[in-house]
Amino acid sequence: MTQSPRIAAMIAAATLAGKGLAADVRRLATLTVRTKSGPTDLVSEADVRAEDTVRAALRAAEPGYGFLGEEGGLVAGSDPEHVWIVDPLDGTTNFLTGSPLFAVSIALAKDGVPIAGVTHVPLMGDTFWAEQGAGAWRNGERLQISTRSALVQSVLAVGIPHADKPCHGAFRTEMARLTPRVAGIRRLGAGTIDMAWVACGRFDAYWEQSLCAWDMAAGAILVREAGGVVTDTLGAPLDLMGGSVLATTPALHAELIEALRA
Repeated sequence: MTQSPRIAAMIAAATLAGKGLAADVRRLATLTVRTKSGPTDLVSEADVRAEDTVRAALRAAEPGYGFLGEEGGLVAGSDPEHVWIVDPLDGTTNFLTGSPLFAVSIALAKDGVPIAGVTHVPLMGDTFWAEQGAGAWRNGERLQISTRSALVQSVLAVGIPHADKPCHGAFRTEMARLTPRVAGIRRLGAGTIDMAWVACGRFDAYWEQSLCAWDMAAGAILVREAGGVVTDTLGAPLDLMGGSVLATTPALHAELIEALRA
């Protein structure tokens, strides 16, 4: 397993930000926290600091690439094809409540398509990475999606809309259709980890509505390079700006699309 210089730079940036977040966990009571779009959409000084750390590290590696971050938005680069897409702290609510299920997520997109991705889960010691044509990996171990082929045996992951998000009615419909047909449905509260766990076979699929590009870009390349399929929840090619994602094994894709489409 040989990492390209690009992946090495992404892992280094994610690891550095992750060390800062691990330190911030020990002082949660003193962190400044504010709301963004609504009372449950939280951002802390840890989110902002982690994004600054990642931006500086990636700029040093590729100064011409654009940068799209959850906290700072889009900064165009001199290279119009390549954009870093970064969620510096996916799972902010988990982080602020002391859960270890949060991650630093970095993707590189070329013309809107993810070609490399890193998801680093600092408190669990996991670093997932993938690059187009080079496979998907976790801590040096090559990843492969689940081999389960029957929906009734599958364990799915889902993002549940919170108070500030739309699509609550659609979510209830999706759950009513799927819970009688599967072995279980889980919610981690961090979509980038959900997708990494699909890539390594812990989950058979993950879906969510009302997402942003930084929620799914790194996970998309992880799942694809591990042998999975990633589309929107209607089965169309994934659009990072389209708002929904379904990441699954090829064997389950058609049946899940049938359930989610309605």
